Amino acid sequence: MKILAVSDLVLDRLYKPEIRELFRDVSLVLSCGDLPYDYLEFLVSSLNVPLLYIPGNHDPRYDEGNPSAQAEGCEILDRRVMRVKGLTIAGIGGSIRYQPDRPNQYTQAEMYLRLSALLPSLVWHRLHSGGVLDIVMAHSPPRGIHDDDDMAHTGFSAYVDFIRFFKPRFFIHGHTMVYKGNLEPPVTRVGDTTVINVYPYLIMEVEPHVG
Repeated sequence: MKILAVSDLVLDRLYKPEIRELFRDVSLVLSCGDLPYDYLEFLVSSLNVPLLYIPGNHDPRYDEGNPSAQAEGCEILDRRVMRVKGLTIAGIGGSIRYQPDRPNQYTQAEMYLRLSALLPSLVWHRLHSGGVLDIVMAHSPPRGIHDDDDMAHTGFSAYVDFIRFFKPRFFIHGHTMVYKGNLEPPVTRVGDTTVINVYPYLIMEVEPHVG
């Protein structure tokens, strides 16, 4: 199954009617944050497939009662786990806190607490879906993996521990690629998990786990 993963940067190549032909075989769209909601709404209406998204540090605070703080026709996955197209997918939004009183920014300790909200759903899905977590989508990278030295682009230690414990097949994120000055590739293997920086977009081939 082909998945279109996007993050951080609006691309003219994707923001036009020809996207229907370019990505006609895409079955799912995953947005890792910091993209305008009208862009996400264009993608979901053009491709007519499910679109899951999480907030980045430049996105508004999610408000269930405020339509302007939601992407219409899309499903927000922050601190949630869903079964979609045969895949179990978890989402966790936000970046490290580097500015006071800004939405979607968290300390290292706060991110551990945010991840704990996933535990009941992960246990349920483990019991009902064979125990495989296919994809974790985050805005920021794990600490020490695709992150950077400046405060705003430091990754989360909680993600490293999460990967080691739950062993998802894929951990995808955005947030940092444009800022990196080194030649570190955006794909890193961590045990059983493939960590991928999808900035600004990537086509992934992921099949439901069998066995």
